[in-house]
Amino acid sequence: MPDVTVVIVSYNTRDLLLQCLSAVLDAAASLRLETVVVDNASVDGSAEAVAEHFPQMRLIRNPDNRGFAAACNQGLAEAKGRYQLLLNPDTRVAPNVLAEMVAFLDNNPRVGAVGAQLIHEDGRLQNSVANFPTLVTELLNKSLLRRLFPERYPGKERAPSGPFEVESVIGACMMVRKDALDAVGPLDEGYFFFLEETDWCFRMRQQGWKIVSLPSARVVHLQGRSARRDIVSARIEYYRSRYRFFALHRSLISRIVLRVGLFIRLTLAFLASLLLSLVTGFSNRKERERLRVRAGLLAWHLAACPAGRGLRGTR
Repeated sequence: MPDVTVVIVSYNTRDLLLQCLSAVLDAAASLRLETVVVDNASVDGSAEAVAEHFPQMRLIRNPDNRGFAAACNQGLAEAKGRYQLLLNPDTRVAPNVLAEMVAFLDNNPRVGAVGAQLIHEDGRLQNSVANFPTLVTELLNKSLLRRLFPERYPGKERAPSGPFEVESVIGACMMVRKDALDAVGPLDEGYFFFLEETDWCFRMRQQGWKIVSLPSARVVHLQGRSARRDIVSARIEYYRSRYRFFALHRSLISRIVLRVGLFIRLTLAFLASLLLSLVTGFSNRKERERLRVRAGLLAWHLAACPAGRGLRGTR
């Protein structure tokens, strides 16, 4: 039995994926690893490159883009390891990281999932944990909440030095115990991209499993490289995922307040960007981009959030 099954979902990230897989092999050390790459119909030669350079790894080629959750579930269905590691193709695991995560789970049998500390290439910390979405987290400023109430809303601003229990970890590098997976089932494929791991952690905690962040296990994460290719569609998908989480786990009143509150906030942000762009003659590139994104989100909401927009089905 392998110690760890590494599941990586690829979508047009050929060069990043090959570097990620090389790092995984270097990090294997004394662990017994199996790696499953699920390619979501990439057109950049990702699948062909994996088959050529890493023939020992299991490769699943999808005929279309099935989304992160569905593709992960395909990999998890093939997994034989005691633990399953969800790993983004835009990450680089250091040689000691996987062994450290395995050792922590071996020594803490009630921990269902453990997450690594994600960092930028220059060593700056990224947010590696998340609270479950509530009206407070979604309608107020998250950075401010983390600074004012670090115990309730932990984040990179005041990251603990040792392992600490959290509500959810970021799925870019997340190791899950097989018993926890068997207890709660696979990822919810109703999420196409964003918050699927948050929903997973929510269900694990409902079953009594603990979720822990491991700050000493540091993983370089080239954050958001794939989402930047179509930022409007990515933002639409993020809003859709938030609405799905509330539909599944929050009250009807909370769902209504969330939609109304986000629509009002989005409208005000759009008007502010429009006014600033008019004043500056549309000379500020970053503000023009904000205006474009906010206009796309507002148009999606005004069209009653149609399912056909977003990342689903993109090539």
